Amino acid sequence: MNEVKRVVEIAERGTTITQIPQQSESSAIIHLIERAARDPSVDIAKLNQLLELRTKIEDREARRSFDAAMTAAQADMRPVATDSNNPQTKSKYASYFALDKAIRPIYTKHGFSPTFNTGDATDASSVRVLCSVSHRDGHVREYHLDMPADGKGAKGGDVMTKTHATGSAITYGRRYLLTMIFNIAVGDDDGNTAGGETISEEQATELEKLIKDTGGDVVKFCEFAKVGALVEIGAARFEAAKDAINRAAKARAAKKATEK
Repeated sequence: MNEVKRVVEIAERGTTITQIPQQSESSAIIHLIERAARDPSVDIAKLNQLLELRTKIEDREARRSFDAAMTAAQADMRPVATDSNNPQTKSKYASYFALDKAIRPIYTKHGFSPTFNTGDATDASSVRVLCSVSHRDGHVREYHLDMPADGKGAKGGDVMTKTHATGSAITYGRRYLLTMIFNIAVGDDDGNTAGGETISEEQATELEKLIKDTGGDVVKFCEFAKVGALVEIGAARFEAAKDAINRAAKARAAKKATEK
């Protein structure tokens, strides 16, 4: 409450925070604004200070509420079973329908509302999938993921039209973002999520950075690992995943050297 007290002493001569009933910082600021607005000795500049402080405190409280609700929502979520097959990679994955059916009742109960859109990716052959996650207490957090939309299959051949590739990239992006935002584990039958224990978000971020830094492709690596997203990789396979990424990088480097 030090910040509130400082502005109070500026706005109301002789009034200290101890004279205000115990309440939340936001409620205290509203109370002070009402009193200051009725006091002709308080100038507009000082009143604006109170209004700005109120906005900062409300934003901070909204972020805290968002984080607490996210923790509670993730605690209620369970691994989602695979329900679809990818014939190109001979792997299983959970469709967007399966994910939505499993987690929508949970995230809405905790006050979340994700909204998807698209934007411009850094790569002209990709599409950026955007997701704004709003919470009922007012905080909004933005997420995005660039997805390849070149129509190439797992082996590099053309398998889709541009329209189909764009639609597929958006669908994949929405699914990947949902699993990343709510830290969803997807269960399959190849040991990727044995025992339901998967890598942490920090480990997934480390793998993503390693893939990008070595010139790899996150989506293609997920197909190779037979997972829908990096966070679905089994915890016991983390080191093996890093080794696979480094081996792939060396193979690409060797191939480029022979082509020169």
